[in-house]
Amino acid sequence: MTLSAKRSRVIFLDLIRAFAVLMMVQGHTVDVLLSDYYRNLESFFYSAWQFNRGMTAPLFLFTSGITFTYLFRLHKEPFSKNPRVRKGIKRALLLIFIGYLLRYPTSTIVIFDEVTPYQWQLFFSVDVLHLIGFGLLFLLLILYLAERTKQRDWVVFTAFILINLSLHPFFENIDWTSFMHPAFAGYFYRKSGSNFPLFPWLSYIYAGGMLGSYLADHPEVFKSFKFTYRTFIIGLSLILISMSGTIFERVILGTDTFWTYSPMLTLLRFGIVMLIISAFVLTARKMETIPRIIILLGRNTLLIYAVHLIILYGSPWNLGMAYIATHGFNLLNTFLTVILMWSLMIVMVYLLNRFQIRNKPIDAA
Repeated sequence: MTLSAKRSRVIFLDLIRAFAVLMMVQGHTVDVLLSDYYRNLESFFYSAWQFNRGMTAPLFLFTSGITFTYLFRLHKEPFSKNPRVRKGIKRALLLIFIGYLLRYPTSTIVIFDEVTPYQWQLFFSVDVLHLIGFGLLFLLLILYLAERTKQRDWVVFTAFILINLSLHPFFENIDWTSFMHPAFAGYFYRKSGSNFPLFPWLSYIYAGGMLGSYLADHPEVFKSFKFTYRTFIIGLSLILISMSGTIFERVILGTDTFWTYSPMLTLLRFGIVMLIISAFVLTARKMETIPRIIILLGRNTLLIYAVHLIILYGSPWNLGMAYIATHGFNLLNTFLTVILMWSLMIVMVYLLNRFQIRNKPIDAA
């Protein structure tokens, strides 16, 4: 792999990860603070913001899959000797632990007498950190199966994506909490209160993993306009398939499950993510370097995620802005707070990088 190819790839990954984490901070900030007066779905601007906010998680998950699998496949060793296996397991366990810690139901650590049923439900609900943690473990499983079965990565990834999307409608209609503890039921359907159950959200990580494997096997792909063109066509095709499937469901079948458990919604988001990917790849082709702060934002997503959630939503040990000014800001104050939150995150990662003994490498992100 040439140095220029490696540089292009790192720029592409850092750009899109920095963009995703900033959109995540913006989305949470607006959701916590914007007054109900402006939350009108009949408003084009609010509806557009709401839909774009729904794209943050798919993009974030997709890039997580890309980054991990790409870095895994850069090491040309067998699975048992690949250093990314140990790192991936440690990273997954850390993400799951932090996910539960951020929702811990009591500040007393071990005394649970005053914990309400709602607090327990919140603690057991599955959020994006739990999902990414298990996503990394499943990526390792897929890569292991690909090696053991001597199948190409894309074959195994495609199988897992199809299984995940196929099971989603069935899993949503099973009352998992009737025979399973809420700590486990939350991983299977949203009715338990989980924001990101494994189905269908793991499919975004799998799809990112498939692209990450392709990127690692084709070092010069970013120099080719054909790759940008293909990602754009794939994205556009997925959007058209989603729209066609939705029309068929509404007109022919007389049902509408688009916003509940329809695979068409997932395909639509896949398509939009691919369009975003193509835009960033096109941008990276024209760039030799990027500002250091963008690299730092892209490589400190976990830290930014945890800190901004503590500021906005609080924790068992502090009150967040949600308890102080929930839905209480007008448009101007909300906008200024988003700028403030972005500034805080940028200053935080800059200072940490400035004063730490050694910089955090990309493969630790």
